Formats: sequence, structure tokens, C-alpha cells
Amino acid sequence: MGSIPEPESNVDVVIIGAGPAGFQQVVLHQGRIERFFLDSLKKHSNPHIKVERGVIPDLLELDTSSAEDLKAYPIKLRLRHLSDEEATPAQGNSHSVGEDAPEDGLFRSNLAADDTDDLIKKARDGKQSETEIVRAKYVIGCDGAHSWTRRQLGFKMEGEQTDFIWGVLDIQPITDFPDIRMRCAIHSANSGSVMVIPRENKLVRLYIQLTEVNKDGGAVDRSTITPQMVLKAAQKIMSPYTITYKYCDWWTAYQIGQRVGNNFSASERIFLAGDAVHTHSPKAGQGMNVSMQDCFNLGWKIAGVVNGTLQRSVLKTYQSERRRIAQDLIEFDHRFSRLFSGRPAKDAADEAGISMSEFKDAFVKGNMFASGIAVDYGSSSIVAKPGNSSDQGDGTDVASCRVVGKQELATEIKLGMRMPSFKVLNQSDARPWHFQERLKSDGRFRIVVFAGDVTDSAQMDRVQQLGKSLAAPDGVVRRFTPKDKKIDSVIDILTIHCGERQKVEMLDFPEIFHPFDEKSGWDYSKVFADAVSYHEADADGKAYGKYGVDRRRGCVVVTRPDQYVGYVGELEDVGEVGKYFDGVLMPVR
Repeated sequence: MGSIPEPESNVDVVIIGAGPAGFQQVVLHQGRIERFFLDSLKKHSNPHIKVERGVIPDLLELDTSSAEDLKAYPIKLRLRHLSDEEATPAQGNSHSVGEDAPEDGLFRSNLAADDTDDLIKKARDGKQSETEIVRAKYVIGCDGAHSWTRRQLGFKMEGEQTDFIWGVLDIQPITDFPDIRMRCAIHSANSGSVMVIPRENKLVRLYIQLTEVNKDGGAVDRSTITPQMVLKAAQKIMSPYTITYKYCDWWTAYQIGQRVGNNFSASERIFLAGDAVHTHSPKAGQGMNVSMQDCFNLGWKIAGVVNGTLQRSVLKTYQSERRRIAQDLIEFDHRFSRLFSGRPAKDAADEAGISMSEFKDAFVKGNMFASGIAVDYGSSSIVAKPGNSSDQGDGTDVASCRVVGKQELATEIKLGMRMPSFKVLNQSDARPWHFQERLKSDGRFRIVVFAGDVTDSAQMDRVQQLGKSLAAPDGVVRRFTPKDKKIDSVIDILTIHCGERQKVEMLDFPEIFHPFDEKSGWDYSKVFADAVSYHEADADGKAYGKYGVDRRRGCVVVTRPDQYVGYVGELEDVGEVGKYFDGVLMPVR
């Protein structure tokens, strides 16, 4: 009797790993972040998307000959279902300060040996292990610093491992330190440093330099690291203040390494994200945030290609954009880690010590990296910047944009950076909105029309002509929108004018600026006024000035689905907007 064939299925995307990158700081516990995403998946997916636990891949193959075939499933994965015992990592060292032993993160730390191959071998040898074959269009490897996916592709991590060892405690502290509920950094004269990050439920996260662990620079024995050791180091650093705890929620230890992968994708079919392609200090909130930003950048691109709205060439921009950001981050982190791990300078003449003003500047820059505000993507098919795309990216050869944006028309809406947000009023009901709230991450590009002072008849004529050109049968919007879809399903148009709101009606604007639906009528959510609100002080009628846009002439801005700015031009530059989209979107056939 022959063997039973393995079950087989075809899927669009497989995600390997389920950390913050796999799901995509306000400083929340990672488990709570995961719960939010699981709830959202359940609410918005139909049929429901299910996250499977205890499943690991043990085979990954890519047929490069069919990589450019949009209908192909060129990736073969064999998945192995683990038993509960196999899927549950052993917890490490217990402690005696609190009443219960906390969960530890050492099994995920870079101090832990990579046991993936041993786990796969054990599962293969087990009689109860089940396997299945999955053929996929795309795979995203979010499986951490020891990435199995990266090793199957033969990609390398480039950089260095430092001698700095750090411990992490999530505790409810008992202390007389007055700023324990303030995010701050503590430098001791000779005992190292602590970073304090307040969290929810009276918890505080402490990042603690362990100066006693690795004095000789040799390999670190993680079995010697305990919560008591980490706490003792914190107590020494924070002296003469005292600190202890009765409850520890979680703890770990790690060795700072600053490395970047030499490739982020294989044939734009298998991608790596998060710790799988860049490792660095997590002290500035970089680990979770930068990892989620990787997949925030990649997610809409893969979804657009799978849905048939985006050209496949756009996928090349993932590596050029995110690897360059990772390189910049590692360069910053290299400096920041040494500033944080060094001793404070005794005075201005102490060149061996760390300047506190320099450390403060680096701390602020770290916040900008973590939030994404500092991200500045280079020229590519989706960013209409002047200059060479290879020089402005990571060196990857990506197509340049077919047009160049006119940055001078919106000096504070930077090409390649996130669209800033200021309060504007809905034209119809005067409700204040942060404009960023209208730029939903739903896969759509947006044309933001800064219509200027439309109470001036000449300016309104310009706006009317823009609307006519956009709505034409062969115009920008209809050229890329399937006939069976809503007119704003691929490219959404939002308008901000700066005329006196009471002298303007929404229906004065072209219909494509507020599309009509037979069931729900006009769309009242797309036209806004830069006007003063009687209810909210920050809706001050000065958004145009903050955006750097001339109130008389206005401009048009194209934003990508991730809210980054792709193009800026005049109201008359409809042809240029069309050329921008010609290099990005798939025309309707």
C-alpha cells in the first residue's frame, strides 16, 4: 500500500514568524499588540484569517524561472505541525524576588543558541508530526535574528557584534527614585546605565547594562544571567536611590549586535523583514517599531500586486527603501549604543567621557527613528525626487520616477517623507479633523488637492478644469479604476481649500471631488476647509502655512498608500500626475 500524499494548497502570501513584524512603542507589551492585531484580523477578514501556532517550515524552494509570471505560485513550502510540547519553548532561570516566576525571553534572545534545526529534526523523527505542502506567490520571513528563511536563501548579515550585554526587566518597581514614571536615562559614574520606560498597569521597563557579565570579552553563558543579577546591576547603577520589586512580568538579556542583511528579497518573491535582516539595540524603541515599518512598507506593495492594481516592479522599492533605512539606523545605533554604554564626562575637558548634550541629541533622534518621522525615502518609481535612485537608496537598481515633483510648491510636504498632519474642518459640517485621519492605510493612492482660495473666481476656474481632467474617460482616475469598482477605489481624491468656508458649498466643487452614490448620495467626507474651529484651538486656520503651500495658487500632492509623499505639482500638472501613475499602477484592460 502506497504512502498517503501530503495535503497541498495554494495561497497568495505566507508569513513565517509572528513577532511585531509578522503582525505589523507606544510602549505596550508585545502580547497586547498581538491581541489587537488578532482582533482586527477577525473583524475585517472574510473568510476569517487564522493564525496557526506550532507550525514550522522545513522546506523552502523558489522556482526562479516563473518568478515574473503574475499567475504563478513559484514558492514551495513544506510545513510541519508540532505537538504542544515541541511548540512550547523551555523557560529559563527562575527567581526568588517575587512570588511567582515570570515568563522570560531568553529563548528568543540573541544570547540563545539557534535551535531551529534541532526542532525540525525532532519533529521529523516524531511519529505524530503532520506535514503539508503549500505553494505560495509570496513569502515574508519575519522569523527573527536567527532567521531560518534567511539561511535557506543563503543571505548573510553584515556588521559586528559588540561586547555590551544588557538585561531587561518588566516590573512593578518599589523605589524612591522620583522619576520612575518618566521616560529617562540614568548614567552612573562607573557602573553603567539604565533606561527607564514607564508602561501600563504600574509596570516599568528597565534596560540595564550588565557590566559584570562579559569583562573578558569572551562568549556569554546565558545560564549565569538571572533576574536577581539584572536587578542587582540596576540597584548599583541607581544608587543612592533604592529599587526592588515583588512582581516581575517578563525579563530577558541580550548582546548588542549591529548588522544588516546583504539582501532583503529573492526575486521579489521571498522577502525578509524585521530582525531577520537588521539587528540593533532596542533601547530607543527601534526593534518593534522599525520591524513593523518594514512590513507597513511591504504589505501594501504585495497586496497591490496580488490584487492586480500595482505593477510588480514596485516590489523592488522595498529593498531600496527599507535596507537604506536599516543602514542609516545601524549607523545611528552604533553611535547611540556607545553613548549610552559609556560613562558620563566629568567636565568639558574629559574627552574620554560622554557628553550629556550629545547624548540628549542622540536620544531625540532615536525617538524620530522609532516613530518613523525621520524616514526619508529616496528617488524611485514611487517617489518623484530629483537625483539618482541607486545613490539615494541602498544601491539597488530600481526604476526612477517618470517625472520630478516640484518641492517648492509645498515646502513642508517633503517628497519621500510622511505627509504631515494638521487640523482642517470638514466643509459640510465644520467638524475638525487631523488630516492624517483621512489618509487611511487601505491600499489606495491619494491625490490631495490644495485648491487655494476658491472664493476667487479665477482660482475656482482652475479647480474646475482640474476636476474635468481627472474625471475624463481617458483621465488619470478612470484609466486605472476597474469599471465594476467605485471611482475612488484605486485613487482617492481629497480637497483642502482656504477660502471662507461659509461662502463655499461642497457642491461647488467638481463631482469627482465628492462622488455620488445611488444608495448613499454625495460623499461629504472628502472636501475640507483650512478654517478656524470654535471648538478646538489647534484647528487654527493656518494649515496652508504649516504645509508650506501658497494660499492663492495651491498645488496637488500624491500620497502613497503608506502616507508617504510621491509627487507634488501645480493644479495644471494632470499630465505629470498621469505619468507618475503610469510607472506605478496597472492600467485597466
